[in-house]
Amino acid sequence: MAGRLDDRQAIRTMTDGVADLATMPTLRADLRGISKRFGATQALDDVSLTLVPGEIHGLVGENGAGKSTLVKILAGIHQPDNGTIALDGEPVEIAGPAQARALGIAVVHQEPRLFPDLTVAENVFIGHAPSGRLGTIDWSATRRSAARLFDQLDVQFDVGAPVRGLSMADQQLIEIAKSLSVDARVLILDEPTASLSAHEVERLFAIVRRLRDRGVAVLFVSHRLDEVFALCDRATVFRDGRHVVTTSTGELTTADLVRHMVGRAVSLFPKVETPIGELLLEVEGLTRAGEFRDISFSVRRGEIVGLAGLVGAGRTEVARVLFGIDRRDGGEIRLGGHAVSFATPSEAMDAGIAYLPEDRHQEGLVLDFSIAQNVTLPILPRLFPRLLVRASTERRVADEYTRQFDVRMTGVDQIVGALSGGNQQKVVLAKWLASKPRVLILDEPTRGIDIGAKVEVHRIISELAASGLGIVLISSDLPEVLAMSDRILVLHEGRLTAEIPRARATEERVMFAATGNLEPVAAGDQTSGAADV
Repeated sequence: MAGRLDDRQAIRTMTDGVADLATMPTLRADLRGISKRFGATQALDDVSLTLVPGEIHGLVGENGAGKSTLVKILAGIHQPDNGTIALDGEPVEIAGPAQARALGIAVVHQEPRLFPDLTVAENVFIGHAPSGRLGTIDWSATRRSAARLFDQLDVQFDVGAPVRGLSMADQQLIEIAKSLSVDARVLILDEPTASLSAHEVERLFAIVRRLRDRGVAVLFVSHRLDEVFALCDRATVFRDGRHVVTTSTGELTTADLVRHMVGRAVSLFPKVETPIGELLLEVEGLTRAGEFRDISFSVRRGEIVGLAGLVGAGRTEVARVLFGIDRRDGGEIRLGGHAVSFATPSEAMDAGIAYLPEDRHQEGLVLDFSIAQNVTLPILPRLFPRLLVRASTERRVADEYTRQFDVRMTGVDQIVGALSGGNQQKVVLAKWLASKPRVLILDEPTRGIDIGAKVEVHRIISELAASGLGIVLISSDLPEVLAMSDRILVLHEGRLTAEIPRARATEERVMFAATGNLEPVAAGDQTSGAADV
C-alpha cells in the first residue's frame, strides 16, 4: 500500500505542470494543442493531454465536451486539424484504426464491437490471427494464444465458444483481451461500465489495475464520478471542447469535479421533500415463472420508491408486468384500490401507468421521428380519435411538454436522433408525462447521460413526485437510489429481500440485501416488518 501511495505522490509531483511532464522519459502519450472542427461546431479547441505508463487517467465532461472526439483521434477515426501527437517521445500521425492498433493503441467502447457468431478466440485475434506454414490461419495456435491472454487476465473462458449469448461484462473482457493481443501500450476505456452490475464493475476494475501495474497507460472515460475517484490516479476535465483542469484525484472532491465540468456549483441530487399521500399502486404476491415470485409493495402519491438489486435480480421484469408488456402468473395488482389486469401496454396507459424503459434507443424513442411525433405517439388516439393527424396540434402539445423539461433543441420538428443523450431522455419523460399518468416507472433514467443532464433529470423526477405522481425508480446507480428514494425495495434472484426506509438506507444495507443477505441490526434499530433491514 505504501508503494502505491509513493507512486501516486510521484505522479502528482510529475504532473504539477504539463510542461514538466513532457520532459519525463516515462511519458507514454503526449497530445499537444489538438483542435478539431466539424462544420460550424468546434469539437476540440487547443486541448492537451498526457498519459503515463502505469497510470489510470480519467477523462470527464458533459456530453459535447469533446471527450469522444479526442478518443476517436487517438483511435485513428478522426485526424486533428491542428496539434501534435507523440508516443514514447516519437511524433506520430495516426492515419486510421489499423495504424492505431499497430502503434499499440486499443479502444474498448461502451457497446462491445464483436462478431456474435464467431468464437471468443476468433474475435480476439480477428485481423491478426496466427498463421500456419502456407499462410493459412492456425486455429489451434489462435485458441492457445487466446487462452493465454485470458490466463493473464485471471479469468476463465471457453475460447472455442461463440460470443453470442455472453453477458455484457464478458464481452468487455473479450475487448480487453483483444487489446492485449496487439500488445497495447495505451488502453482507452470509453464508458465501459454503463451496462455492468456493481460486481461486474469490480471485476473489470481489478483487471484494469493489473494492466496498469504492468505498465499500460490507461485512459478511462466515464460519466460516473464515483468510478473516476475509485479507479483513476489523475483526472482531466473538458468543457465545451476546451481543457479545464488536470490534477490528481486525491486533490479533488466530487463537488470540485462537477464545478469544473459544468462551470458552476450544482446540487447532485436535488430532491424536494414532498408530503406522501394516498395509496396509488398496490402489488401483492406478484409472480412470473422463471423471473420473479411473491413480490409485494405499494406506491403512494408523491412517493419515490427505489427498486435496487444486481443485474438479473428481476427489477425490469417486474416493471414489464406492471406495464402490461408481459403477463403475470400469479398475484394481484390494484390501482386506486381497484384490481386491474393489463393484457397490453395500451391498457396500462389508459389506467394511468407509464413506463420509461432502460434502452431509450430501442424501446423509448423512434430515432428517425421528430420530437413532436415522439412526444405525442402514446396519446395519438386521444388527440386524434378520427385518426386524422394534425401536425400543428402535435407541435403545440410537444412544445408544451418539452418546455417544462427545458429540452435543448432547434424546435419540436427536430429529429430526436440528433439530440444529446440527456435531451433524448428528457423527450422520453415528456412523452410519458403527456399521457397524464398516476404512476410513473423509470428504468435506469440516467444511464449514459452526463452529469449536467443527470442533475436535470433528477430535478424533473423530484418535481413530478411533488406534483402528486407515484414513482418507481429502478437504478443500478446506488448513490442515485439512496438520494432520490423515500423507500428502497431490494430484489435478489427474483425475490424481495428488504424494504429499507430512507432514513436508514446505506450502500452497505442495500448491497447486503442485493446479495441475498440480511445485515445484522443493532438492538432497537429494527423497524416493523419481517422484510425490513
